[in-house]
Amino acid sequence: MPDGKFIAYYRVSTDRQGSSGLGLDAQRRAVMTHLNGGEWELIEEVVEVESGKRNDRPELERALAICRKHKATLIIAKLDRLSRNLAFIANLMESGVEFVATDMPHANRTMLQIMAVFAEHEREMISKRTKEALRAAKERGVKLGSPSPSQAASKGRETRTENADRFASNTLPIIQEIKAAGICTLNGIASALNARGVRTPRGGEWKPMTVKRVLERHSGIVM
Repeated sequence: MPDGKFIAYYRVSTDRQGSSGLGLDAQRRAVMTHLNGGEWELIEEVVEVESGKRNDRPELERALAICRKHKATLIIAKLDRLSRNLAFIANLMESGVEFVATDMPHANRTMLQIMAVFAEHEREMISKRTKEALRAAKERGVKLGSPSPSQAASKGRETRTENADRFASNTLPIIQEIKAAGICTLNGIASALNARGVRTPRGGEWKPMTVKRVLERHSGIVM
C-alpha cells in the first residue's frame, strides 16, 4: 500500500494533439484510486495548463521543487503520453525526485532513460519527415508559406481564439469545484486558483478579470 508524502502533477493541454489523454477530473480519480489504502499524505496538487507545443514545464519544475522540500514522491496519473516529451523526461531524470505513475506503477529511472532515447528519435524523425515533405512540395512548384498577410493574421486570430476556448474548458472544472466549496466571488475564485498552483495561459497569477473572461466564454455561467 502507498505510504509517505506525495505531490500530484496533473497536465491538461490547450492543444488537441498535445492532450495528456485524460481530463483533470479523470487524472485526479486515477491518483486517488492508486493512493487508496495505506498511510499517505497528499501535500499538494499541481496543475499544468499548457500547449503541447511548449517544451518548458514551469509547474512541473515547481512540483519537483515541492517534492524536494518535503522529501515527497511525485505522483502522475498517466506517464505513457507525457513520456513522449523529451523536456518532461529530462526534468524528471535530473530532479533526483522519486516518482510513481498510476498507469505504469513499476516505471523506474532505467525505463525513463529508454523513453528519452525513443522520444529523441521520434523528434528527429518528425523533423526529417517535415523537411523532406517541404522539399518535395517545393520541387513540385508548390508555394510555401501564407498566401497573404491578411489571411495569415486571420488564421492567427482563429488559433488564439481556439486556444483560449480550450484553456477555458480545461480550467472550468476547477472553477466549478471551487464554487461548489462556497467560494463564488471573482476575487475569491482567483485567490483559490492561485493557491492551487493553477497558472493563467501566460503563466501568471489569476486576477478577478481573468476569471471573468474564462467564465464569459461559457454561455449560461453567471456570477
